[in-house]
Amino acid sequence: MFALARLVVVGFIVLTIVYVCLSLYSRSVRKGKLKAEWIEQHGEGDYDDDPNYEAFIDQGLQDYDGSLRRKLILGVYIIPVVLMITMIYLMNFS
Repeated sequence: MFALARLVVVGFIVLTIVYVCLSLYSRSVRKGKLKAEWIEQHGEGDYDDDPNYEAFIDQGLQDYDGSLRRKLILGVYIIPVVLMITMIYLMNFS
């Protein structure tokens, strides 16, 4: 029983680290796409000081936070747990 508890705790910690890394990476990719979209619409220039640029990026990241892609990243928790339960069941009860 202690081994199962240790597996659950360590697994949760590892999956949390993977989730945070994947979430940060996906957010940075989205920010890069928003930057490319801004440059395509407004052209090259000094856009870092432009308040419209900041508002555009902030609005795009807020839209991303409510998107389906963000929710799909939660599969990092669901898929490994389901696979582990399935393996345990098949090894012990079939």
